[in-house]
Amino acid sequence: MADTSTQSIVVGASPERVAAVICDFPRYPEWTEAVRQAEVIEEYEDGYASQVRFTIDAGVMADEYVLAYEYAEDISRIEWHLVAPSKMQKSQRGSYDLVGNPDGTTTVTYTLEVELSVGMLGMFRRKAEKMIMDAALKQLKRRVEALGAAH
Repeated sequence: MADTSTQSIVVGASPERVAAVICDFPRYPEWTEAVRQAEVIEEYEDGYASQVRFTIDAGVMADEYVLAYEYAEDISRIEWHLVAPSKMQKSQRGSYDLVGNPDGTTTVTYTLEVELSVGMLGMFRRKAEKMIMDAALKQLKRRVEALGAAH
């Protein structure tokens, strides 16, 4: 049984800038610690990735898997699911919801549901999920804001 976890963070950039970083999959290894490779293997007609192959190495967990992506028309929601079971995961569903704030920042809400192929005590799984989500949001914020400062 998969549990769903949700966390949010405020990023000092517009939703469009945040979405641009999220959707630039080949650059993930530059700013996400666990991602070794991210390869777009299929695109929609508009150029957005429809399927991406990831190779990750998070120390205790190394895996390779393909995620299928869907996007809200205004890119305020980016969601994905695991195409086929991998070595470590039976299923994965997730989303980023991007809400622009009046001060020009964006609230990013990350929702993730993963069912592992390997058994893990609930307490440890929840701690691992929190660490993964924390790292993902903090790394996204750091990347978006660093790119904004460079402009």
